[in-house]
Amino acid sequence: MWLFIALAATLAVMQMYRTQGSHMAFSESAYMQLSQMMPYALLTPLVFALVACYPLRRKNWIWVLALYLIAGVAFSAVHVGLRGMTPYGVWDKKAQVWRSAMWDSQARKIHVQWPVYKTMFTNQWYDDVVNTYVPILFIAYVASYYSKLKAREQLTSQLEIQLAKANLQVLKSQLQPHFLFNTMHSISGLMFTDVRAADRMMTRLSELLRMSLEEGTQQTTTLNRELEFANGYLEIEKMRLGDRLSVDLNISPETLDAEVPHLLLQPLIENAVQYGVSKLASKGEIKITSRREGSTLWLTISDNGSGFDEPDAPNRKPGLGIGASRERLRTLYGENQSLRFQVPEGGGTQITIRIPFRPTIHTDPDEE
Repeated sequence: MWLFIALAATLAVMQMYRTQGSHMAFSESAYMQLSQMMPYALLTPLVFALVACYPLRRKNWIWVLALYLIAGVAFSAVHVGLRGMTPYGVWDKKAQVWRSAMWDSQARKIHVQWPVYKTMFTNQWYDDVVNTYVPILFIAYVASYYSKLKAREQLTSQLEIQLAKANLQVLKSQLQPHFLFNTMHSISGLMFTDVRAADRMMTRLSELLRMSLEEGTQQTTTLNRELEFANGYLEIEKMRLGDRLSVDLNISPETLDAEVPHLLLQPLIENAVQYGVSKLASKGEIKITSRREGSTLWLTISDNGSGFDEPDAPNRKPGLGIGASRERLRTLYGENQSLRFQVPEGGGTQITIRIPFRPTIHTDPDEE
């Protein structure tokens, strides 16, 4: 910034001389302005450090302002000292040339001219403090405030992310025991009627629990992986219901690698089995479909059960699985999602999920 100011001042001085009918070389004008501006550049970080170390507060404003005033005088003194060391430190009226206030060019030795320094400081301290030091102080305060504001926003964002992750983990932890208890209840119903089927259900349940543990604390997985878990649950229910349950999958191949919340389908399928298919005397059917429309992934779970009236009514209290699924979708995708219950014309219940289509990128382990 100070280099830019020095360049602007150089051009301004050259233009001033040109309007007066005289001429000044660019190099001479540039050296003259750099001798004035570069000491400011060296002192500016010190002013920023002063503001960072001693910020102005209500409790300390008196002594901090006094410190700033003393620092302003020191700022001017150091600036004059540094400028006086340059070949363009002071204008010699007798010789009509610029010269240093510290270096004797004729004798080629250091010769500090204290009277010249005193005159320079007396003539320049006010301009240095008012026109340069105070603006730098103000800019330092603005930069410090902006930096603290960005840090506070970043901290707030991190806390919100951590809170959202904790909330998602709580919701997921609610679904896992909910799924386990309901499945164990289904198994217990077969213990005294079909021990072999109950044993196969226990084996399949252990496989599902192992799959769930492999996901760990991850909140999302691929649709393909989620369908594997859902199929495992449906196999357990088929052992319990036998021929009364059939499953129809219509999955678009391009959606298999799409990112979906882990344990999204299972509680919704469980809802269709318990409140739809299991209450039918005839054969029940569950259909699961997926499709992509641009940047949107649509998932549909439908059954041919008896359905219910106004499934999305405000006064209808959702079950634990449905409520947790809705809350997880809201936390993960904000307003860019929906979970709707509908009663198709042919009867039954249809659940439609809308979430962003986000393909999962597979990495080759050999490339890592």
